[in-house]
Amino acid sequence: MRPETNLTNHFLIAMPRLEDPNFFHTVTYICEHTTDGAMGIVINRPMDLHLADIFEQLEIQISTNDIAEQPVYIGGPVQSDRGFVLHDSSTEWASTLKVTAEISVTTSLDILEAIATGKGPEHNLVALGYAGWGAGQLESELAQNAWLSGPAESDIIFNRASDERWQAAADLLGVDLNLLSGDTGHA
Repeated sequence: MRPETNLTNHFLIAMPRLEDPNFFHTVTYICEHTTDGAMGIVINRPMDLHLADIFEQLEIQISTNDIAEQPVYIGGPVQSDRGFVLHDSSTEWASTLKVTAEISVTTSLDILEAIATGKGPEHNLVALGYAGWGAGQLESELAQNAWLSGPAESDIIFNRASDERWQAAADLLGVDLNLLSGDTGHA
């Protein structure tokens, strides 16, 4: 991997023709990209679960209904039984990877307990599972035009409605996904 291809803190935007059901019309926030591979969280695929369901299973008491109704996302097809919390970097928890000065990802229970009591990070997105690529795999998929990539923006992750995030991420690149053809060709 060349330094200029490091996609940490980038959005990976599925091209309209990408038909893999795990990634159809998704936008993935890349948390880490190294020579060993990449790891990210899909940010626009809410599940039929809410935090209340997760907290009930973990026997964590919730302080407000707003927290209880927050959606849980399908973060990706890998380890779909494991929780990941994308959040603002105002606080570090027992198991936090600080991606940037603004965005972190945490996998420890302490952040969920804090969220349940209203003492967690102001901005957070809870997901089950993650998206992962082996060494060179993501670069190969990019070369095959399966994805667009561009710098991430925390506002899209935390403040946009989930059904707006795919196009909003593409808007950062000046791309209207509705105008892209599903066909590829070579000049």
